[in-house]
Amino acid sequence: MTTPFAPPSHRVLTDCVRSATTAPSLHNSQPWRFRIEPPAVEVYADPDRRLPVTDPDGREQLISVGAAVFTLRLAIRRAGYQVRCELLPDSDEPSLAARVTAGRPAAVDATTEALAAAIPYRHTNRWPFARVAVPAGAIEKLRDAAEREGAVLTVADPAGRDAILGLARAADQRLRERDDYAAEISRWTGRAARHDGVPAWAYGPGDALGVMPVRDGAGTLAVARAPVAFEPHPTVLVLATDGDTAADRLCAGQALQRVLLTATWLGLAATPISQPVEVPEIRALLTRRPAQMVLRIGYGGVAGHTPRRPVNRVLLDEPPG
Repeated sequence: MTTPFAPPSHRVLTDCVRSATTAPSLHNSQPWRFRIEPPAVEVYADPDRRLPVTDPDGREQLISVGAAVFTLRLAIRRAGYQVRCELLPDSDEPSLAARVTAGRPAAVDATTEALAAAIPYRHTNRWPFARVAVPAGAIEKLRDAAEREGAVLTVADPAGRDAILGLARAADQRLRERDDYAAEISRWTGRAARHDGVPAWAYGPGDALGVMPVRDGAGTLAVARAPVAFEPHPTVLVLATDGDTAADRLCAGQALQRVLLTATWLGLAATPISQPVEVPEIRALLTRRPAQMVLRIGYGGVAGHTPRRPVNRVLLDEPPG
């Protein structure tokens, strides 16, 4: 005989959605919407928040949505329930990225506790990091985090690191040459009185040595900061998947968020270096597998939390359309 159980309440699931909205996204575009139908939460990609110049095929949008899916899974698990996640559950509704369902009550393990505790402290850090090597043990934990979500995390050796940073600088230049790129950047950066985008205070300085490919956002659109020297030997990681389908990209987003939360738990800061994966011909040179994201990690100072839309702005009463 099956013992009945009470699913999480609408309020509990709303709190879990609120946690999911803290996930990282390209230019803090927050391209997701949620619909709560206890015991499930549906996660949708918001087509109005895809960046057509930087992300014309929506790959990075799906990575962002995948990061939100992982955070939602983690929050429901932290609330004391088993979790089932279905990716792309309805072929007739392509914007429905995932359906995350709370199952029976279950004890919370130590890893879930640690990762969930890291959620409010995970922030992109665009400033120089300390000139201290990241321990091999920490790198191994980050690799394991990616593998648990079906992705592969590769640490670049010195020659590979320099090559990747060179490709990132070349990609940054190509992006600047795209029509309407500057207008799209200005739409999402430098304005503080918003609930989305990257405000001026969240941008760090440029690299005085010209090695680090710093995205030109608030530097030209809001306030200029004097360049400073970044760490000369950054730790650079490449996140890749076996395939490059929509499901692979959602998995990459979940792996990315698990890696970032693990890094936060370990006291590490992180910066996405997304330019080289935004130019297809350069992206193809990064790894044999489809590269989904490049990360720089290290020990940095405290970074602030970029603004998030109120939860009532991302909740749907009915499925879109």
